[in-house]
Amino acid sequence: MSKDYKTLFQYGEVEEIINKSKFIGYAKPINSEEEAIEFIEKIKKKHWSANHNVPVYLVGENNEIQRYSDDGEPSGTAGVPVLEMLKKEGIKNLVVVVTRYFGGIKLGTGGLVRAYTSVAKLAINGAKVVEKLLNNLYLIRIDYTLHGKVQNELINSEYIIKDTVYDDKVNIFVYCKPEKSSKFISQITDITNGRAEIEEKEQVYLTIYDGKLIAD
Repeated sequence: MSKDYKTLFQYGEVEEIINKSKFIGYAKPINSEEEAIEFIEKIKKKHWSANHNVPVYLVGENNEIQRYSDDGEPSGTAGVPVLEMLKKEGIKNLVVVVTRYFGGIKLGTGGLVRAYTSVAKLAINGAKVVEKLLNNLYLIRIDYTLHGKVQNELINSEYIIKDTVYDDKVNIFVYCKPEKSSKFISQITDITNGRAEIEEKEQVYLTIYDGKLIAD
């Protein structure tokens, strides 16, 4: 992928009783349609006696693959609303299955839509919706005398320092958004009077949850 996006961090599962029907929501991050199909089949096998196992998945930077099924529920009351909720939230590369054991009370069209979307939402919340933010990783190599000055500039400018390694010089590894790269290089060059070696190492996706960087 070439831009920032949202996805799931981990597997999530939730169970809710709604008007005596038991709903079980499952959510999982995936990288391919094959992974989605495998997961759906696993849930269907586990809940073979359930009245409905409603699957939905999205794969691709622009949701090139979108699949859903109402699995026996009235048309448009289960798979479609879950799919639309996921697209509205902007979440990509995930699979959701909502299992229902009928409890004897009909929910009606609106009730079904609310039940399936709410349980799916709880499942993806449990799986943690994270942001994947594209960043350039830079190495700044400077003399020890410049360390404090450069470090303060990076912190005050809210760049993310990945690591600092010490040898005959100070090596600071810093993440920077691609659109801010020119400004970043100019900043470091200016405050060090051109005495910093700046090298772009690679492009990586950082995982952000609730505004904080988390390790994959």
